[in-house]
Amino acid sequence: MSVSIGQPIPDFTALATGDHEISLSALKGRQVVVYFYPKASTPGCTTEGGDFRDRKAAFDAANTVILGVSRDGIRAQENFKAKQGFNFDLISDKEEAVCRLFDVIKLKKLYGKEHLGIERSTFLIDAEGRLAREWRGVKVKGHAQEVLEAAQALHEGRLDAD
Repeated sequence: MSVSIGQPIPDFTALATGDHEISLSALKGRQVVVYFYPKASTPGCTTEGGDFRDRKAAFDAANTVILGVSRDGIRAQENFKAKQGFNFDLISDKEEAVCRLFDVIKLKKLYGKEHLGIERSTFLIDAEGRLAREWRGVKVKGHAQEVLEAAQALHEGRLDAD
């Protein structure tokens, strides 16, 4: 199963930093950015998280919550968040339930070997819980700004699901 533009996202509950669980349904009334990254504390993931961190006030102004997701354990997520000063929650998805909901587990090649891993992807969910935008195969540079602009447009009623 995969999510599609304009359709409601099935509710999910996942373990997050700060020793609590996050449910999508509990965030209803706010826009939500769910961004998936391959591995905590790696260079690209650190840069991407920092770009979201540095724009959090603007996301807040657009009534948008940021959630980062990877398959790392909760301790790795807590360390990553603390070390980088991330001002949003990270979700530990060791069982890949959230990853599979958004269909981000893909066959990847590293040093000539194939393995299943997270394809860097981001999803913007509207305040009613429907998928408004998706970005797959993300390149980090400039991405957080592009997502912010989409979140602002959605919040102001200027983004139509495409």
